[in-house]
Amino acid sequence: MINTVPLAVWVATLGLLLAIVVLDLWVIARRSDQVTLAQSVRWVTFYVALALAFGTAVALSIGGRTGAEYFSGYVTEYCLSVDNLFVFVIIMSRFAVPPHAQDKALYIGIVLSMVMRAVFIFAGAALIAAASWTFYVFGILLIYTAVTLLRDDDGEPDFQEYRVIRSLRRVLPLTRDYHGGRLLVRHEGRRHATPLVIAIAAIGVANVVFALDSIPAIFGLTQDPFVVVTANAFALMGLRQLYFLVGGLLERLIYLNLGLSAILAFIGVKLIIEALHGSHIDHLGRIPLPEIGILTSLGFIVVVLATAGLASVANSGARGEGGT
Repeated sequence: MINTVPLAVWVATLGLLLAIVVLDLWVIARRSDQVTLAQSVRWVTFYVALALAFGTAVALSIGGRTGAEYFSGYVTEYCLSVDNLFVFVIIMSRFAVPPHAQDKALYIGIVLSMVMRAVFIFAGAALIAAASWTFYVFGILLIYTAVTLLRDDDGEPDFQEYRVIRSLRRVLPLTRDYHGGRLLVRHEGRRHATPLVIAIAAIGVANVVFALDSIPAIFGLTQDPFVVVTANAFALMGLRQLYFLVGGLLERLIYLNLGLSAILAFIGVKLIIEALHGSHIDHLGRIPLPEIGILTSLGFIVVVLATAGLASVANSGARGEGGT
């Protein structure tokens, strides 16, 4: 069910998101040293609290169902983003981005990806509205992604330079070294881009590639463009601070991929069942097809993620005791 959100609400929400982006930019401009753990904790807490407050406001003003859809989408997108932090760590290492420049690289890369994701979201919404078979495609894509995650035995993602990044290397005049957090410098009488530009492009492109999985996932929970846009935006906004907070702890979340695989498979099956219902197929043989409500989906997502997190902590503790 798609709710019609008034234009004034859209304008106010986009204004809020823009204000947060500007606030982030102001904070980065004032910061002259590397991000500390204490700063990361404060900002992650702020963004999570802001996302929860927004969801509560949605539930109270628009409706409980829409609020539940928002929270389901936000939790799913946020956890998929945590998994993507592995790739960010690899990008920072692969491009040897200086610690004091990583904050800026993440900020610009994520903001660019937010804009590109918005285009994908509205295109996906239009496609769903025009063709019901899109649910089958999204469902199969999510199940395939779930199987792919299960096959990732070592838990270490492989990052290959995307074609667009290789093209940028060929066409942009680049300096060999970084120049602090600067994107452009004058060298031998002409402007050159620094390697930071390539690192930012890699982060932005990687985020868009990740959206090929995460956007179908949230469309499996809601087809309301307002919910999809806001859940994605709030999940991405805290991603930069989360990178500095949990960068060293990611390797301990050994069961995260299993949890995400179960969630993506669940949403994929849910999408296919909804597509079958839309085609007036309510039984497979003698087996009735269930109606999977949003509260059931939210409960499943929370239980699976909590189980994966607790199992990872327990395994990490057991290994620690075994090593002492």
